[in-house]
Amino acid sequence: MKLIAKTLVVCIWVSLANCAPAPAEDNPDEATAQLDRCEGLAFDAITPDEKGNYFFFQGTHLWKGFDGPAHRSSDFFHDLGSIHVDAAFRMHNKDDPKSHDHIFFFQGDKVLSYYNHTLEEGYPKELQEDFPGIPSHVDAVVECPSGECKTDSVLFFKENQVHIYDITTKAVKTKTWSHLPRCTSALRWLEHYYCFHGHNFTRFHPVTGDVTGAYPKDARRYFMKCPDFSHGEGYSTPKCSEVKLDAITTDDSGKSYFFAGSIYMRLDSRRDGLHAFPIRRTWSEVPSVDAVFFYGDKMYFIKGNQTYIYKGGAHYTLMEGYPKSLAEELGVEVDVDAAFLCPNKHTVHIIQGDRVRAVDLTATPRVVTQEHTLPLKDIDAALCGPNGIHLFKGSDYYKYESELSLVTSSTAPVPLKITSAVMGCQD
Repeated sequence: MKLIAKTLVVCIWVSLANCAPAPAEDNPDEATAQLDRCEGLAFDAITPDEKGNYFFFQGTHLWKGFDGPAHRSSDFFHDLGSIHVDAAFRMHNKDDPKSHDHIFFFQGDKVLSYYNHTLEEGYPKELQEDFPGIPSHVDAVVECPSGECKTDSVLFFKENQVHIYDITTKAVKTKTWSHLPRCTSALRWLEHYYCFHGHNFTRFHPVTGDVTGAYPKDARRYFMKCPDFSHGEGYSTPKCSEVKLDAITTDDSGKSYFFAGSIYMRLDSRRDGLHAFPIRRTWSEVPSVDAVFFYGDKMYFIKGNQTYIYKGGAHYTLMEGYPKSLAEELGVEVDVDAAFLCPNKHTVHIIQGDRVRAVDLTATPRVVTQEHTLPLKDIDAALCGPNGIHLFKGSDYYKYESELSLVTSSTAPVPLKITSAVMGCQD
């Protein structure tokens, strides 16, 4: 009975919204198979679900993830039927478990809420019931958590205006961002914000709307895998047997990064999809790195005989007076292979050839306090975490239980193979 009632409500909603019925198809499965987002389709909405799966909507169809075929929207979101959505987003509201991680779909002056791909009881609703002050027929919607916006917010786009909705106070501030194209969909991904228009996208700042860099860019090169388009600045995820790292680290919030050549990838972002970016995009002064570690809300990069220190946060900024020489900053010379700092510790370990040198970061000036010989050399990268210390060399890694076992061991552990579970590479 509930299913029948929900279906009736959705049908009434479609009628009230004056939605034209979907054109009849002699063979709907064949029509679905012919849809190809690599042809340059414009998306009506893009949203992740509560598990981090991304969905790209166009008409009555969707694509799951960054590659793969089209599906009917109702195959994943039951009761959505043949409804053409205007916009969609995943709610970020940890203070309210009744809405946190729920997906909201918008059509005209109506809204639907889904959790676990199931329509919530009482929906569809009038848009104003859940989001008072927001106009109907929005073009695009995207979440904006506190720290990236001033408060936990939702950005609603309509024409050249953005309506910033505070989810706690329900207050709405309206700004005009005429420099942005008209967004047909919007996406938050790895703390960055994207306005999609046609098959292109433009990255913008969620508070100011500022656009930095050369935009628009073709989404087919970044947010989907298309045969005639190079992916992510020409980078493709390597096979695990071909992995060659330059550096790896984890920040205080648990975000993990690996660096290889001129690119980096977020390892903790499997929920949001692994993707490579140019290092210069986030740390503009550093084209490539030899070693990296995180300490005191700051990211330390070592390149050649220079040390670059960036303040952490939503957007990294180079500290005034940097870069500085390795000798001045850390009391060591050039040819650093790797560096690691264990959680809640104040000693960074610098690996150079078969030597590991300890530097106390609380001391002034910083000097080497201990030095030990390793049964290994030519290490590419190192990481210390709750599961011990990992030294990476090519597509292998060596695991030590602690700092003590690392500096006292006279033989190297058995090498372990890097797998997709470790690095996000392709098996």
